[in-house]
Amino acid sequence: TMLLQNRAVFALGLRMSSTHVTRGSLMDTARPNSDMSEFRKVFSKAKHIAIITGAGVSTESGVPTFRGENEKWRKWQSQDLATPEAFSRNPSRVWEFYHYRRELALSKKPSAAHLAIAECEARLRKQGRSVVVITQCIDDLHRQAGSKHVLKVHGSLMETRCVSCGNVTVNKRSPICAALKDTGAPDPDVADAQIPVDKLPRCDESDCHGLLRPNVVFFGETLDSHILTKVEKEMEICDLCLVVGTSSIVYPAAMFGPQIASRGIPVAEFNTQTTPKTEYFT
Repeated sequence: TMLLQNRAVFALGLRMSSTHVTRGSLMDTARPNSDMSEFRKVFSKAKHIAIITGAGVSTESGVPTFRGENEKWRKWQSQDLATPEAFSRNPSRVWEFYHYRRELALSKKPSAAHLAIAECEARLRKQGRSVVVITQCIDDLHRQAGSKHVLKVHGSLMETRCVSCGNVTVNKRSPICAALKDTGAPDPDVADAQIPVDKLPRCDESDCHGLLRPNVVFFGETLDSHILTKVEKEMEICDLCLVVGTSSIVYPAAMFGPQIASRGIPVAEFNTQTTPKTEYFT
């Protein structure tokens, strides 16, 4: 429990039907409970713990989010660059944006939250208990911290996917290609590098040489069905859920916690402030 420093809203026994979860209505409401002794009691008995993490855990490492003061990159809204349409229209600009994010993430170290979560998993594994991290973060900091069982629902900055052959490869090269070196500065007065498409990251598969894209889920795309199937399985078997450092406004991940709570499973939210989904855990 040492990773949980700011605020805990603890829920036990909440029941909701899936239709009510989708609409955001509550069939029943439990009273807020921030009693850490009760949380520790439930935590000590849990055998399968799901920890849902968001950008807040990486913000502590110095990785900016899409929102707040980092909502813009140069003149553009970050969310407008992270779309398949933007990549098709201007792959050079989008690659500059992701090159900036990759280089930033590669320079950061795991936060206290990352380390505590990894330590929790290692300690419980020795007791025959399991911990799975279901993260919306696209950096590699959970794995760097030592977490073994990580499901990345929004993909990874450190992977590429070929738009031609579909091959996915781990790629931590810095820079990812020569043409992107010293590009990607976020300042509004910086001009686009306008890199020719044949100089952008290309597939290494023989006879392909297709354009690579970051293996992340752009806004408007569906989540990887294989990852989603694994997430659903973990949500079905977990007997305790922690929601850590997420604003709970990006779907479908925002509904993972409420879906678990709808089974009557305890859900504890740890954030610096309430979120649109806090009511489901109270």
